[in-house]
Amino acid sequence: MACMHDHSCEEHNCSSDWSLYKHIDLSKVSALNESVPGSVKSIFKAWEQRLETSGDYLESNDDDPELLVFIPFTSDVKIKSISIVGGAEGTSPSKLRAFINQEGIDFSDAQNMQPVQEWELAENLQGALEYQTRYSKFQSVANLTLHFPNNFGGDTTRIYFIGLRGEATQLKRDVVATIVYEVTPNPSDHKTKSDSSSGISPVE
Repeated sequence: MACMHDHSCEEHNCSSDWSLYKHIDLSKVSALNESVPGSVKSIFKAWEQRLETSGDYLESNDDDPELLVFIPFTSDVKIKSISIVGGAEGTSPSKLRAFINQEGIDFSDAQNMQPVQEWELAENLQGALEYQTRYSKFQSVANLTLHFPNNFGGDTTRIYFIGLRGEATQLKRDVVATIVYEVTPNPSDHKTKSDSSSGISPVE
C-alpha cells in the first residue's frame, strides 16, 4: 500500500520520521549491477535532500534494468515504510521485492526466493509516495535487501533516493560492551612498586 503525502513535509516535520538514515551502516551498503561501483551509497541521504538529482545516483548497466541493493544497519530496526525516488523517462523502478536478514543474496536467489513483501511501484519523481510495510514482518531487521527486477521501459534503472522510516533499538552492533570479571588475578597485571624500577613512569 502506498501513502501519498498531501501536505507540506517541512510544516509537518516529516523528516523526523525518516530517522533510519542515521542507522544505516553506509560503509557496508552495496549493490549488484550498478554501472558505477560504489554509487549506491549516494542514494542514502536525509529526507530533505531526496529531490536533489544533480549529484551522484544509482544506475543499472545498459540494457539491464535489474538492481539488487543490500542495506545493513548499525542496530536492529523496525521498518514502517519505504520511499523510492527514481529517474524520469521510464528509468524509475516499477517493482520492489524486500528480503530481511539475508546476507549474500544474488540475482538468482532473489528471483527464486519468496520475499517478505513486494510492491508495484509508481513513478515517484516528486518524492511524495511512501510504501507501507507489513509492520509485524519488519521487526528486528539487521539488514535489508531490496530487489528491483524491472522499470517503466527505460534502458537502465535509475534511483536517486531510498528512504526508510521506522525506529531503531538501543543495541548497537558495532559497540558491544563486554564485562570481564577477574576470578584469578594475573600477577603480571599487578606490578608492585618494587617491580616498577625499569625507569618508565606511569602515564597520569
